[in-house]
Amino acid sequence: MVKSLTKTFTLEEFLKLPETKPSSEYINGQIIQKPMPQGKHSILQGELVSNINSVTKPQKIALAFPELRCTYPAGSRSSSVYGGRSIVPDIAVFAWEQILLDERGEVANVFKTSPDWTIEILSPDQSQTKVTGNILHCLKHGSRFGWLIDPDEHSVLVYPPKQQPELLQEEQEILPVPDLVNGFQLTVGQLFGWLKL
Repeated sequence: MVKSLTKTFTLEEFLKLPETKPSSEYINGQIIQKPMPQGKHSILQGELVSNINSVTKPQKIALAFPELRCTYPAGSRSSSVYGGRSIVPDIAVFAWEQILLDERGEVANVFKTSPDWTIEILSPDQSQTKVTGNILHCLKHGSRFGWLIDPDEHSVLVYPPKQQPELLQEEQEILPVPDLVNGFQLTVGQLFGWLKL
């Protein structure tokens, strides 16, 4: 069961709290802990990160990060009356030039921006509405594309920006991806084929 604390927090208060395992997210003043990833979730997440990076990393096009916290500070384009949002997409894909670096030129620990492509994998105890809300929030604040993968239904809801979502369930259907990762191609059947050993 997903834990939600009833007290309202500010984003600043939330960011001072220690990280939890699994991660907690800050949405509309509430702290909501994500469910513990299970087998199907973990396999799909690992395979997607590996396969996306095998196409995009050598050419320095983009990089896929698993479980990367993306924080939208108060005063950003966030619509939250509580001043911001801090979420942890299952996979956050950033265009190479959008990857934040620290003073040493290394990948930064804190990302205060939207991923170019946000991917969520639905867990059995997770609210589809909450997860969809996170994808829509990312799209509203700069993401180019979103996926919501449902391992139980073997379906993918694809969210292109400013377009109607598309549901893909047929094995032969090629999953649309942002232009950013044009060399990456995957069918519905290949995606869910990773669940079989």
